[in-house]
Amino acid sequence: MKTLIITGPSGSGKSFLSNKLLNLFQDTIIIKTDSYYKDSKFIKFLSIFVRDIYDRPVSIKRKELVNNLKSINNKSRVINSYYYDFKKRRSLNRRLNLNYEVEDQLLIIEGIFAHRLDIDYQNTINIICEENKQICFKRRLIRDQKERGRSVNEVKEKFSKSWYLFYQNIEEYKKKYETIKVNPLKKNSYDKLVIKLIKSHKKTKKNK
Repeated sequence: MKTLIITGPSGSGKSFLSNKLLNLFQDTIIIKTDSYYKDSKFIKFLSIFVRDIYDRPVSIKRKELVNNLKSINNKSRVINSYYYDFKKRRSLNRRLNLNYEVEDQLLIIEGIFAHRLDIDYQNTINIICEENKQICFKRRLIRDQKERGRSVNEVKEKFSKSWYLFYQNIEEYKKKYETIKVNPLKKNSYDKLVIKLIKSHKKTKKNK
């Protein structure tokens, strides 16, 4: 199984890219890091004093996420996953039934924390989505108002902090691992990524 890491700042097109690849490569599995947000009383209490707590890895169930990734790589047919309800700020259990019938299946780990998990990034395809900051903000504003019930001022504050935190931590990742920069909405950029993925599939088949 080939693992893709898709990270990028808020509104950069991570989910859009993941869904495009899902439609292109059969039986792709997508794991979203923001499905693993904690909803404990402690993290909610902490959020009162640390306003950007949900833009930091401490806010997600990292252990459970990593254990699920290990289960997928071991080809477990069923895993206990999560879904986070942003309006109610509740973490809900979700059972995933998985299929491993396709050769060279893709596993996509997507989210602003995708590059900050306890996994081997030397053996993953590491993709960073990039887009103009103003465009990213407009996307985030539409999404958060519609799906998360947030005000314009709240979105502005959260977006600014998340943007800063992402770029504060991405440089070390880029220095340590080979990365591919992609703008999902630019055809040329997207096509180059798809060509690399197809070539990677062919190499895997030759080595078997």
